[in-house]
Amino acid sequence: MGFGKEASSSSHVLQVPAVPSEDTPLLTSKSNNRPLSSNAKTFANVFISIVGAGVLGLPYTFKRTGWLMGSLILFSVSYLTYHCMMLLVLTRRRLDSLHGFSKIDSFGDLGFAVCGHLGRLSVDSMVVVSQAGFCVGYLIFIGNTLSFVFNFSSTDPTPKFIGLSFKSLYIWGCFPFQLGLNSIPTLTHLAPLSIFADVVDLGAIGVVMVEDIIVFLKNRPVLQTFGGFSVFFYGVGVAVYAFEGIGMVLPLESEMKDKQKFRNVLGLSILFISFMYGGFGALGYFAFGEETKDIITTNFGQGLLSSLVQMGLCVNLFFAFPPMMNPVYEVVERRFCEGRYSLWVRWLAVLVVTFVAILVPNFADFLSLVGSSLCIVLGFVLPALFHLMVHKSGLGWCGMCVDGIIVVLGVVLALTGTWSSLLEIFGTKA
Repeated sequence: MGFGKEASSSSHVLQVPAVPSEDTPLLTSKSNNRPLSSNAKTFANVFISIVGAGVLGLPYTFKRTGWLMGSLILFSVSYLTYHCMMLLVLTRRRLDSLHGFSKIDSFGDLGFAVCGHLGRLSVDSMVVVSQAGFCVGYLIFIGNTLSFVFNFSSTDPTPKFIGLSFKSLYIWGCFPFQLGLNSIPTLTHLAPLSIFADVVDLGAIGVVMVEDIIVFLKNRPVLQTFGGFSVFFYGVGVAVYAFEGIGMVLPLESEMKDKQKFRNVLGLSILFISFMYGGFGALGYFAFGEETKDIITTNFGQGLLSSLVQMGLCVNLFFAFPPMMNPVYEVVERRFCEGRYSLWVRWLAVLVVTFVAILVPNFADFLSLVGSSLCIVLGFVLPALFHLMVHKSGLGWCGMCVDGIIVVLGVVLALTGTWSSLLEIFGTKA
C-alpha cells in the first residue's frame, strides 16, 4: 500500500485516539508532563532493556563457533543492532518533520504510520511471539538451574519424581506465583523488585566471570578458534537474541532530555554491553573448553558460591518475567479486549508459555531459534524496510543499497538460521 496515503490516515488516528483499539498507540505520549531522562539514566535504561538471559548462553555458543568466530559474530551483530535502532529513530524523526505524528511512541505505532494495519499487525505479531519466547527461555533456565542445584545426581543425569522431570516440576512450581505477579495491572508496583533483580543479575555475572578466570588459570583447556560454517547461523541467532531490545529504542529516545545526544549514548551503551558479552562468553569457554554446558552456571558444580550465583540469576529472571510479558498483554488486550485489562488473557498467556518451556529441552538452542527467526526480522529487516520506505526520495543509490542489503541479509539469515536451529532442537543435525 502507498506510503503517502497510509501516512495521512495514520496521522489522524494516531493523533486523536479515543477508545483504545488496534489503531491506538501502545504508549500515550506524555512528554509535556513527565520528567525527561538524563544521559546517564538513558544509558542505564538501554543497558537494562538489552541485557537479559541471552548472556548465559554465550559461553556455549563460543564453544560451538570457536572463540574468535563467536567474537566476530557478536561484535558484528552489536554494530548492526545499533545501526538498525538508529534507523528507527531517524524514521520517526522524518515522519515527525513531514506529517507531525506526535504520538509514534512504539515500534507498532511506527509500523502503522508507515504501512497501515499490515505494518502494525506484522510488528505486533512478532513482538508478542518474541517477548513470550524470552519468557520461555527464562522458565527453561529456572527449571534447569533449580534441578541442577537441588536434585543433581551423578548416577542419574535425568532424575524424576512421580514420572516428571524436576525441571518440569520447578517450572510448574513457578506457575501459581507468576499468575499472581502477572495479574498486577501496572508495572509500577513491580519496580522495586525489578531494580533488585537487576542488581543481583549484575553481581552474579561479575562473580561468574571471576570464577571463569580462576578455573581457566587452573585448567587451561584446549580451545578452538573457528567452529566452521555449519554453526555460523547458530551463533548469529544467539547473538541477535542477546542484543534484542529494539522495541524499547523509540520510548527511550522519546524520554531523553537531550535527544541530539541519543546516538552517542546508545552507541556507548551498546559498546559497553558488547565488551561485557564478549568477555563473559570468551571467559566461560576459556574456563571449561569442550565441557562448556548450555547454561554456563551449571559448570561450576555444587558449591555454596555457585549455588548462590545460580539462585541469584533465577531470582532475576523470575521477576523479569512480568515486565517482559507486558508488551504481550498490551497487544492482545488492545486487539481483543478494546484495550481493557483482562485477567483471563494474562493467565492464559502464562499457561501457554509454561507449556512451551516444559517441552523445549535445550536453553541455548531455544535462544538461537527465537533469535534467528523473529528477532532478526524485528531487529534488522523491519527497521531497514521502514527507513527505506520513508526516506527513499532522499537516500540516494548508496543509502537505498545499504537498506536493501540489510533487508535481504536479514531475510536470508532468518530463514537459514531458523532451519539450522530447528535441526539442533529436534536432534536431526545435518
